[in-house]
Amino acid sequence: MHSIQIDKLKYILATALLSMGLVACQPSGKDDKSAAAAEPSSSLERIKKNGVVRIGVFSDKPPFGYLDEQGKNQGFDVEIAKHVAKDLLGDENKVEFVLTEAANRVEYLKANKVDIIFANFTVTPERKEVVDFAQPYLKVALGVVSPKNQPITDVAQLKDKVLLVNKGTTADSFFSKQHPDIKLLKFEQNTETFDALKDGRGVALAHDNLLVLAWAKENPNYTVGVTSLGAQDFIAPAVKKGDQALLDWLNQDLQKLSKEGVIQQAYEKTLKPVYGADIDPKDLLVE
Repeated sequence: MHSIQIDKLKYILATALLSMGLVACQPSGKDDKSAAAAEPSSSLERIKKNGVVRIGVFSDKPPFGYLDEQGKNQGFDVEIAKHVAKDLLGDENKVEFVLTEAANRVEYLKANKVDIIFANFTVTPERKEVVDFAQPYLKVALGVVSPKNQPITDVAQLKDKVLLVNKGTTADSFFSKQHPDIKLLKFEQNTETFDALKDGRGVALAHDNLLVLAWAKENPNYTVGVTSLGAQDFIAPAVKKGDQALLDWLNQDLQKLSKEGVIQQAYEKTLKPVYGADIDPKDLLVE
């Protein structure tokens, strides 16, 4: 009987100690509230708290996004992105440029590797389902560039031929759906695609007309025989799907930059030297 009583006392004591331990481990409601208050409730708040905005840009798509000889980000998209960073954080140097490719722009947003994409991103119905586009700032269509001595001036000439495109681009989607009789050779990077054209691995290359027109000016042995293909589209920055606070702020800022002439200034600095008088900026810039 004495042994049973001792065992019972041990059990009561153990239970009491366990209960005390559990109570000690329980965080107070006040601490929970403090932690919740410290955690930003939106990406916009997080950006402001961290003091840096991560913007995805191209590294090899001049004159829109590229690295110069010093390894610095340059181009039309980059110029606008710097102004966005300045308006958001008070300093254009508080931007972290993240190099992206056409095929991974959506994934970088989904995986929170970037906050905003400024990488010559054409607005399409398919992309609108997976990202949220802000106000567009450029008009664009498709173009086809080919050697001057064997120019492609009509899509019909591409039947059963090899056409070079970048994976995940509007050109890739357009030709895959509309012209399955054309053989597509796809690459990740723009430099690879244009090198393939120079090497003769395809009879032509399809991409945004803004890009191929600029490239042909720097490569006089090539010509843009098809200057506008498909419907006119728009280029816009994008944020992660559902990131409403950042999207609303970005739209307001883009309207402000347009009214202040910043986008026109970016055109004068980066695009006009390439296109010259051949293209009217009103045909490219969204009012």
